[in-house]
Amino acid sequence: MREISLDRLRTLIAITERGSFADAARALNLAPPTVSLHIAELEDRIGAPLLSRKRGQVRPSAIGEVLVERARRLLADAEQALDDIQRQVQGLEGRVRLGASTGVIAYLLPQALEALRQRNPAIDVQLAVLTSRETLSRLADGTLDVGLVALPQPPVAGLAIKAWRRDPVMAFVPAHWRCPARVTPAWLAAQPLILNDATTRLSRLTAEWFATAGHHPAPRIQLNFNDAIKSLVAAGYGAALLPHEATTPLPDRRVVMRPLRPALWRRLGIAHRAGHVERATQHVLDVLWDLRLA
Repeated sequence: MREISLDRLRTLIAITERGSFADAARALNLAPPTVSLHIAELEDRIGAPLLSRKRGQVRPSAIGEVLVERARRLLADAEQALDDIQRQVQGLEGRVRLGASTGVIAYLLPQALEALRQRNPAIDVQLAVLTSRETLSRLADGTLDVGLVALPQPPVAGLAIKAWRRDPVMAFVPAHWRCPARVTPAWLAAQPLILNDATTRLSRLTAEWFATAGHHPAPRIQLNFNDAIKSLVAAGYGAALLPHEATTPLPDRRVVMRPLRPALWRRLGIAHRAGHVERATQHVLDVLWDLRLA
């Protein structure tokens, strides 16, 4: 089935509004034979006359009136669609899909989203709670636009991964325990532990920290939800190793934080598809970059 051209519909509307082929041709900057051809093509496609001439004026037929009404709506919708897309091209609005871990979403993203709201309130950020591996996979297949991932990561074809920030990993210990001022692998390995599950980069990072000192402790429980881990620490269930972002509220008084010896850092990177970056995505990258730390 042949489609109806919007240009032909625009010609029909112009003739209806001006009552003349010649006036419509001037308004549309078309040659009169072109206007006649447009109407002939429309009538051939519809299979019925769309216009009639009465007392020297061109008027739509009954079928023509119905098509003109529908055509106005179609053209208005088309113009609105183009305007909406142009606003996205200009970065004035749009949707950006972002993946990150629960901890990053809870403690780092709120500042970025608030800054984005003030600068570009029509940009909608859709969040997905994902591991770093899942985030990179979804960036590669085009179902995410931005990812916040643990570093280091192996290179991924088609993706740009840039170092973003680092935050110290701290020991979170029940306040009623006798705890040294700086926590060592030997001391912590002797305590009941609550650690991140083995699918996370943080789990591998902390395992390496213990292993360097010759320790391989088995945790009481493994989770991938930092707030739940802190709640268990507060209940005295065990100690934990977690990153501490500078903007994160201090844990409740039943928990104390202690620096590690040797120090340990959780490093994060910003990942996105290489090449052309849409403006809405660039606005999100800009507010995230403002949160970087050395």
